[in-house]
Amino acid sequence: MQAQPPQPVPADAGLISVIMPVCNTPENFLREAITSVQQQTYRNWEICIHDDASDQPHVAKILAELQREIPTLRVTRSVQRSGIAATTNAALAQAGGRWVTFLDHDDLLEPDALAAVVACHVRTGADIVYSDHDVLGDDGRLRHPYFKPDWNHDLFMAQMYLGHLVSFERGVIQRHGGLDSSCDGSQDYDLVLRCVADGARVSHVPRVLYHWRAHAGSTAANAGSKPYAHDAGKRAIQRHVDVLYPGAQVDDGKQLFCYDVRYPLAAPAPMASIIIPTRDGLDLLRTCVDSLLSMTDYPAYEIIVVDNGSTQPETHAWLQEMSQRDDFRVIDANVPFNWSALNNLAAAQARGDVLVFLNNDTEVIEGDWLQRLVENAMRRDVGVCGPLLLYGDRTIQHAGVVIGMGGWADHVFKGEVPQHNQNLFVSPVLQRQVLAVTGACMVIGRDKFEQVGGFDESFIVCGSDVELCLRAYAAGFHTVYVAGAAMIHHESKTRDPRAIPESDFVRSAQAYSPYREEGDPFYSPNLDYMASSPRLKRSEA
Repeated sequence: MQAQPPQPVPADAGLISVIMPVCNTPENFLREAITSVQQQTYRNWEICIHDDASDQPHVAKILAELQREIPTLRVTRSVQRSGIAATTNAALAQAGGRWVTFLDHDDLLEPDALAAVVACHVRTGADIVYSDHDVLGDDGRLRHPYFKPDWNHDLFMAQMYLGHLVSFERGVIQRHGGLDSSCDGSQDYDLVLRCVADGARVSHVPRVLYHWRAHAGSTAANAGSKPYAHDAGKRAIQRHVDVLYPGAQVDDGKQLFCYDVRYPLAAPAPMASIIIPTRDGLDLLRTCVDSLLSMTDYPAYEIIVVDNGSTQPETHAWLQEMSQRDDFRVIDANVPFNWSALNNLAAAQARGDVLVFLNNDTEVIEGDWLQRLVENAMRRDVGVCGPLLLYGDRTIQHAGVVIGMGGWADHVFKGEVPQHNQNLFVSPVLQRQVLAVTGACMVIGRDKFEQVGGFDESFIVCGSDVELCLRAYAAGFHTVYVAGAAMIHHESKTRDPRAIPESDFVRSAQAYSPYREEGDPFYSPNLDYMASSPRLKRSEA
């Protein structure tokens, strides 16, 4: 199933050069890869091959044969091994196209792959275009389709999720000096990172246009086959963050080819104001606050409890006792419940540079939760961020909000085990941009909160958390799901979900409307919006 019909390609769209580094490619793989270019519906192409000193005689023989048959096939050869980046650069040196796309010597293109990427370049003005892909097994069957979000910078710093197919405006590559041999194994990752740091625009064709062949020597079948490539990727990201986020440090992720970028904070650490609205529910509130005080490693925070009319004597006694602490305050707000207004009230009285809006039914389980959230919220390009939230059974409650999911907005991966898994969509345990995070725990710099105008108080019970994220997004800020920060959320234990007023649904419909109709750019149109676990959309045929 494809997300959209192929787009028409303008007649003057220009030549696209298919770049193929070759080294001892099995005969059938090499022939099939080149045939997949010959079968393209877009006819204005050339193939530029450089053979990296193959010592298997069939390679030179096949290339010479095909060069006689294909007028637009260009071939050069080195006499000594030079590595993948240098080999690719040698192939690039032959290219004359307006556009350049890379094809591994053992992979295949869909027949309309070049047409789709060229059309996207022309339509969007993008410097870089990528598509979805799947895996071609030794048995000839296609499996493991990977449906990607639109350009997602945070996800890209966690993993080279673009994979294949990636196409460039050739001048962009030339300005950056081609591929870098110091990043062999992750040379394409490094190239995209350098281009993006310099302002390159990236666009996405949400269709499977590339078939990545899985065999014993490929990372498609065996991620551990090229361990040096992981380290090369780490170096590439470090160079990238050195430019965009000076002082940031790239650590290894928990999985091979995944990374964990940590962002610097000025000294002294910015104050975080943790705002917790409550009405009685002392058992939950006390668990929440005790876990904050006992587990949080971050050195600079205050806790503000907004007491919305608690009536139980034990609640009042506990709040009075806790108020003796320098880092704990109570704001009395004995008014009709309005989640947005209660949080705005506390934000106006908070001392922090960072505002942490937290439900009273949450529980801290990892000491670095606040450090990770604050360091992301203080990035100049981030508006709102939120953590991984888990149910009490340690399955996922929140790993980002998808607008339009369930007809309104819902949490993707809800109920799944929090483990690295790319079943149709991205991994739930990698940091990424989303359109929204849940108000059960959301973090934003005070200056940005004030810039976008705080929570919209026309929302009474729910919806204003997502709406705030959408306003921040419209103002040019990213919303980031920080997978490395994890908490427990005993969801909605203190409020009856049936008490949501009709006005909240009306306001939500107004705020979410563009994304409910056109799709969430950080999800995939190939996936079913009525399921929180990624699954293929049913065919409309």
